Amino acid sequence: MTERLTISDVATYPRPGMDAPGMVGFTPDSSAMTWLHAADGGLVRSLWRIDVLSGERSVISGPGADSPMSREEELLRERTRTRELGVSSYSWARESDLPVLMIPGPTVRVSIDGEPLRELAGSEGALTPALSPDGTQLSFVRGGELFVVDVDGQSEATQLTSGAEDGLTHGLADYIAQEEFGQLRGHWWSKDGQIAYLRVDERHVAPYPIVHQGSTDVDVETHRYPFSGEENAHVSLGIADLPSGEHRELPLPEEDGYLVRVAWWADSSDGQRLVAQWINRDQNRLRLLAFSESGEAAVLIDETQEPWVNVADAARGLADGTFLWSSESSGYRHLSLRAEDGSEIRTLTSGEWVVDGVIGVDEDSRWVYFSSTRGSPLERRVERVSLDGGEIETLSEPGGVHGASLSRDGKWLAMMNSSLGAAPNISLVATDGSEQRSLYKSEASIGQLGLDAPELRTFSAADGTTLYGALYRPDSEGPHPVLVAVYGGPHAQTVLDAWGLTVDLRAQYLAQQGYLVLKLDNRGMAGRGLEFEAHLHRQMGTIEVDDQAAAVEQLAIEGLADVDRVGVYGWSYGGYMTVMSMLRRPDLFKVGVSGAPVSDWDGYDTGYTERYMGTPQNNAEGYREGSLLTHADKLEGQLLLIHGGVDENVHFRHTARLITALTAADRDYDLLMFPEERHMPRDQAGLEYQERRVARYFERHLK
Repeated sequence: MTERLTISDVATYPRPGMDAPGMVGFTPDSSAMTWLHAADGGLVRSLWRIDVLSGERSVISGPGADSPMSREEELLRERTRTRELGVSSYSWARESDLPVLMIPGPTVRVSIDGEPLRELAGSEGALTPALSPDGTQLSFVRGGELFVVDVDGQSEATQLTSGAEDGLTHGLADYIAQEEFGQLRGHWWSKDGQIAYLRVDERHVAPYPIVHQGSTDVDVETHRYPFSGEENAHVSLGIADLPSGEHRELPLPEEDGYLVRVAWWADSSDGQRLVAQWINRDQNRLRLLAFSESGEAAVLIDETQEPWVNVADAARGLADGTFLWSSESSGYRHLSLRAEDGSEIRTLTSGEWVVDGVIGVDEDSRWVYFSSTRGSPLERRVERVSLDGGEIETLSEPGGVHGASLSRDGKWLAMMNSSLGAAPNISLVATDGSEQRSLYKSEASIGQLGLDAPELRTFSAADGTTLYGALYRPDSEGPHPVLVAVYGGPHAQTVLDAWGLTVDLRAQYLAQQGYLVLKLDNRGMAGRGLEFEAHLHRQMGTIEVDDQAAAVEQLAIEGLADVDRVGVYGWSYGGYMTVMSMLRRPDLFKVGVSGAPVSDWDGYDTGYTERYMGTPQNNAEGYREGSLLTHADKLEGQLLLIHGGVDENVHFRHTARLITALTAADRDYDLLMFPEERHMPRDQAGLEYQERRVARYFERHLK
């Protein structure tokens, strides 16, 4: 056993064993693997190359000093919740005869055919850079305009668009697309020298000011943030034809909605067609549009889903013009093969389980590789199924969470897995089953860390639904003071047979201090199909609290929980859940630590909020009941609010409004503010201070 955890341990990233390589992939010729990894176990990563046949390893780039980031780049990293520094991403040209590598940065760096990386002149300040498929050109955005530059560095960058101003950009995705639909870029190359790009006009969206109160200099940043029920950015889709220099705008549905995916797919005539996914403003109808060379739009898929429809992330075009489609029409996400016109050729997967994501398609051998919950919602399998139909093959070992990357030639899988008892490891696996080699195995172990894996177990919701939870037990005999570590919101799953659950060091630290720590995935969370997630439709802050309370009460019946000493903590939706639990069940939840809570859904963004709650105009009662402000006078326990002053996602305004309501109701609260932190705190000293304050708060008021 090692010494007990310290506050410094709790505040340090990456967590033990969570420094495994990331962005694991293969070179375009499938001869080598590439990944990002910090050899010293820290956050500053390098780009590595691992030869598939010999296993020889070399560093392509890094770690080096981390360069200063522009504010635009900083905000893009917030969208992806990226903590890592050094080399944070990379990409290869998909169709180049010679390998062409690109690494973004303050100035883009490129390498052709293994030559040393060099800075590409003219790419300074590039946002969302992208290589052309043949590797000869690079597109990027600067100053709100789309540019192209030759990768050989022999010419200056060419500006393709004009007219950008405050609130009007070309080639960038809008905030809602980035934050709520995972569409991080706004321009896409075809194979024949065309670039599809977005024009985003949000000049009509009122600027929201964020003041940097903790800095020496006066600094105000403004964001075009569309609040729920208000007008969204106006997004249009155009094509720039580089050979001719012509631009044309493509027709999108006239109704209000979201352009959530754009891609170039092959067609049956060996050409390419541009496709896009469009979701209406109510988010219950998704259309897959295909644009002809003349610019006309055909609807390939028109899918209506209640209560909402999620993006078809697994969709991808195949070389013969057919395409892979994913849908939740059965209540669970599954795959089908579609003809070029969108008609279904065959269903590939079905059942009361979820296709969690598509890993890749080997078109020559007709295999689709994917991850699934077919074994259990607590696990992820790596599986494959033929495009011609048939039985599903499981390629991963039983238990744990498995993922993979597929080589372009379809011969190799980089298999990644972890479990509660085993830190992440990576193996190179031949898809024909002939070979398997270990490439990375973490040195972290439960024994070395002196930790106990949390106990996975089940609970029952009021309607009999089975809920999955994790318990971190103290060494002492029960009943114990209880701390509920809550998230509670949709599109997230916190309870899995994964190493990340074991190295939740705050939960482990608090268990060592004598608390029974509970994590529970309530109705409304992800991983179990649309019906399970849809329980919170139009009633956020209700069913989730009921489930968390029911689990605590079941622990009390078992003699494990002391119902007179129950606390709760969480961040973001978990911060909202912390306060709402204390307001709706003040008899049970006595102490709370709430980080970055949404206090009223009318102050959060359109894309997320309206998917689950509708608008304030058509669900006034749901918004009223789901608001912390409505119930502020019910606070009886001890509440610590934590918020970053420059949080551009859940604005500090949420906590400020809650403070105003608590003051009006004459209710006590405590406040911990970090003036220069955003939604994801990063400062090491600040993180340690925060963890000390959290531990002291529960020690003082609960234990």
